[in-house]
Amino acid sequence: MRIVLSTFGTFGDVNPLIGLSLELKRRGHTPVLAVPEMFREKIEPLGIEFARVRPDQDPKDKRLVAMIYDIKHGTERGLREFLFPSIRESYEDLLAAVKDKGGADLLVAGELAYAAPIVAEKTGMPWASYVLAPFSYFSAYDPPVLPPYPLLAKVQSVIPGTGQIVARFARYVTREWPEPVYALRRQLGLPRGKDPIFDAKHSDRLALALFSRVLGEPQKDWPRQARITGFVYYDGDAGRQELEPGLQQFLETGPAPLVFTLGSAAVLDPGNFYEESAQAAEALGQRAVLLVGHDKANRPKRRLPESIFVTDYAPYSRLFPYASVVIHQGGVGTTAQALRAGKPMLVMPYSHDQPDNARRVRRLGVAEVIGRPHYQAQRAAQALRKLLEDRSYAERAAAVAQQVCAEDGVAAACNALESLFAEK
Repeated sequence: MRIVLSTFGTFGDVNPLIGLSLELKRRGHTPVLAVPEMFREKIEPLGIEFARVRPDQDPKDKRLVAMIYDIKHGTERGLREFLFPSIRESYEDLLAAVKDKGGADLLVAGELAYAAPIVAEKTGMPWASYVLAPFSYFSAYDPPVLPPYPLLAKVQSVIPGTGQIVARFARYVTREWPEPVYALRRQLGLPRGKDPIFDAKHSDRLALALFSRVLGEPQKDWPRQARITGFVYYDGDAGRQELEPGLQQFLETGPAPLVFTLGSAAVLDPGNFYEESAQAAEALGQRAVLLVGHDKANRPKRRLPESIFVTDYAPYSRLFPYASVVIHQGGVGTTAQALRAGKPMLVMPYSHDQPDNARRVRRLGVAEVIGRPHYQAQRAAQALRKLLEDRSYAERAAAVAQQVCAEDGVAAACNALESLFAEK
């Protein structure tokens, strides 16, 4: 098969598609990654075909990251000011990608690829959707944490049945946001169709849930065609996955360190996270690794002790097994790697699915959570002391890791895609 895979977002969104593409290529298929230009340099060295899909993203645009990760209005502004205004360009680019070189046999799209259902409808080609976290199914029976309205999650926990009200409320609040999508459909001679934010993003034939059952089990109001596969992992840098020698030596010559990271996007808007984290580690007398990204401004300004190692990047799959606790922003990719490594977590969520992911890992008994406005050294140190001294967190994390490692997300997802094509 020639398979076009498309999404928008961060490396946390694109890396699972790289993982799928590498396995599909191994099986003899031809994957094509149709994503923004910023990802080209990480994809083409792997021997995977690349197709540019607008809008382009600037990997160094701090303003855009701060806007999108704003807990109150980030989701709305990301859709209404970034993705939806470019829906026509996204459609044209994705259409060209699926028609290139004789045409694609299958389209696979993430929920932010809002042009994908339209391309599939216009071409008649089979397509599969996927999501990366339970949040995306927005179940009334397992209600998500809504970043702008975190108190609703507490109401739902004490008043059963309020999930239906929350779901209707979310649809009402967002009812005008996708108008550019409806406008494009009218221009193309298509009917209005389903709500793009909640319904149209799920394929009627196959909706892959690329996460582990430890995060969320199927609910009655999930799409009937939803299939949980397990996590799909990839954290290479254009194929490179080794730890730098200095970091490797640090990890092997002392006790397990705390590992502090903000993923690939939130790291552009860290605030005082690294300064406060370094202070917390020193207060506890703990060794630490700070993954600060490529912006030199993120590095703590004061001289740090030799017990704290600062570096730009390290592949989580190689680093996290050395950690005592992983402290992160709650992105599902980072969460998946920490779960697989069997490590307790301290989560400081920003927005989108991150507060919901944080609640789920806390519910598993493997994590504590601190809201971003409240993250400071003393509070972080208190939470970390609890995670380090209460052995139940480490024991539960090890047990959950066994469940996660028993799943083979990439094989299950690729098997499902091959079966979908066979049914065509």
